[in-house]
Amino acid sequence: MNGGPGNTAVPAPRANPDLIGHEDAERELRRLYETGRLPHALLLNGPRGIGKATLAFRLARFILAQTGAGTADLLGGSAAARSGGLWVDPDSGVFHRVASGGHADLLTVERAYDPRRRRLRNEIVVDDSREIGAFLRLTPAEDGWRIVIVDGADAMNRNAANALLKVLEEPPQRTLLLLVAHSLGRLLPTIRSRCRRLPLAPLPPDTVRLLLSRYRPKLGAAEADAAVALSGGSIGAALDLADAGGGELYGAALALIAPARKLDLGALHGFADRLARPDAEEAYRLVEELLAHFLARLAVASARNGSPSAAGMPDDIAAAETAAMRRVSGPAVRWAALREEIAESFARTDGLNLDRKQAILGAFFAIGHAAG
Repeated sequence: MNGGPGNTAVPAPRANPDLIGHEDAERELRRLYETGRLPHALLLNGPRGIGKATLAFRLARFILAQTGAGTADLLGGSAAARSGGLWVDPDSGVFHRVASGGHADLLTVERAYDPRRRRLRNEIVVDDSREIGAFLRLTPAEDGWRIVIVDGADAMNRNAANALLKVLEEPPQRTLLLLVAHSLGRLLPTIRSRCRRLPLAPLPPDTVRLLLSRYRPKLGAAEADAAVALSGGSIGAALDLADAGGGELYGAALALIAPARKLDLGALHGFADRLARPDAEEAYRLVEELLAHFLARLAVASARNGSPSAAGMPDDIAAAETAAMRRVSGPAVRWAALREEIAESFARTDGLNLDRKQAILGAFFAIGHAAG
């Protein structure tokens, strides 16, 4: 993810030396390790794009650096390490082996690339997760721990989840499973019950703004304000919003919802055509997230019988959102349920490789119908 010329590429979680905003979680993980109370399975959950996978790899590096050749990587340390963090020297061998995927005692499980559709699969399948058990039963290559990171554990299908469950029921000694999940509700209850949960909160707006300025230094003030306001405390979302013109897309979506008369079908079809193009993948995904964002804020506003806070949001977007909410006001439960229905429709479109234009049209028709 680099967003174009003049921007700074964001390191992948396995290669990212920095983590901002989760210092308390770092200290707790280090305390658990140093007191011998680290559980065999940790579930890191929270919104997408806030640093959960980065923290998982950070913990894995720290543990792997405690034994064998990695011990030297901690000598001296940094302010983060001395204060109870999980710092490992970015120039060290452990860091480079983890970043390259070449550490013998670390296995990463994530969604695989689908060559037929030329994109990542929508789920983690059993073939992706069945090697976990065999990997953990091996003798550690460096006489320490064996660690598995499942990045996107809530994307496991039923067979993949059951394969993981068998490992969780009888974990080998000195093994650690780190599950990264965006949605706890999509994980099997039996998996949740066998892990120690470590929920991570959304990042504060000032932290999102700081990171956005680091990776998108040429972004205009108005675009940055919109990205921060719409990000929900996720630097990942803020970067996506900045790169795909999220403020403009949200404004366009709100303009379709706001008019008191029926939907402008011509404008709606034009908007859907724009998003359904093969080169509009990022914009399509972003509108899916923005509609979910709007319905969530609408549910909150309806529950409170008022408008949600527009603090930090550009005036034009705040005004457009207020107008759209007045057009579709109603019981909070209606909008919460519709948010889930639309999310399922988008997921079904992806899973069955259906027409994306129809998914967009269906979402707006559903909102219009629910508004009455």
